[in-house]
Amino acid sequence: MAVRSRQHPTAPPEPSSQAPYPRTRRIRFRFAEEASRKYFVAGDMVFSHFVAGLSGAFPPGEEGFIRSVRRFADRITDPGLKKRVAGFIGQESMHGQEHRHLNEKLVAMGYPIAWWDSESFKDKRIRFEDRLPAHVHLALTAAAEHYTAVLAERVLSSDELQAIPADPEVWHLLNWHALEELEHKSVAFDVYRAVGGTERTRIAVMVAACALLLPVTLISLAVSVGSDPVARRRPDRLVRETYELFTGPIFKGLLPDLAVYLRPGFHPDDVDTSALAQQWRDTLFGADGVLVDHLR
Repeated sequence: MAVRSRQHPTAPPEPSSQAPYPRTRRIRFRFAEEASRKYFVAGDMVFSHFVAGLSGAFPPGEEGFIRSVRRFADRITDPGLKKRVAGFIGQESMHGQEHRHLNEKLVAMGYPIAWWDSESFKDKRIRFEDRLPAHVHLALTAAAEHYTAVLAERVLSSDELQAIPADPEVWHLLNWHALEELEHKSVAFDVYRAVGGTERTRIAVMVAACALLLPVTLISLAVSVGSDPVARRRPDRLVRETYELFTGPIFKGLLPDLAVYLRPGFHPDDVDTSALAQQWRDTLFGADGVLVDHLR
């Protein structure tokens, strides 16, 4: 999972200072046309299904996040927040686009994630969103952005995770996505505050999200792994790899990190990830950045 920098003299480097607004990077990942080995995360069946499931869920989830913020577009008057919202929408749109490219390959490899992007599921999602009060929908996005920021910080700060041998282009995608989650982690939250969202609703929505998080994760992962004939033939492997995933660096201590959001007066920037984000901006998009030649 570790990345290496390389010289690319023709593309402009990222600014060295902390970026004041989320920056939309036009980028394209080059997933191999030929099929990779199915268990592309260190040969680990369960971890690979987990990453594939996340990737499948990202495009529709991010479209919902964008819709929740756009419902309040005409009520955002602060020029700085408007610019941050534009960056948030641009970044989330690119995430959806690039994860869809990966998902096409994952579906071809046998991962059952196509339903996330089906028209029937899209219709159900939009009907659900339309039934939610607009402030609740936005609060749900702010809560989800905290969840993705927590995962992003873990991915980018864990030497153990970065050392996992896996498809290099998949990890480039995940590291880029994680960096941008840190860059825009407070945008939906600040829109929520700016349009009069209450602390009571914000906290209540996060309590509900935390209560659903583990069951939904377990059920979706179980359905995905359950479709895999290797899991049915090797229950010992299934149990071992499931245990390793949920006791490893992704999930260990996750709930306490999520629960800080429940503190009255909490703001996402209370968790200072600015140095980590700058480190990864330099690593991925600096003068010798490993992804400079992926920019369009």
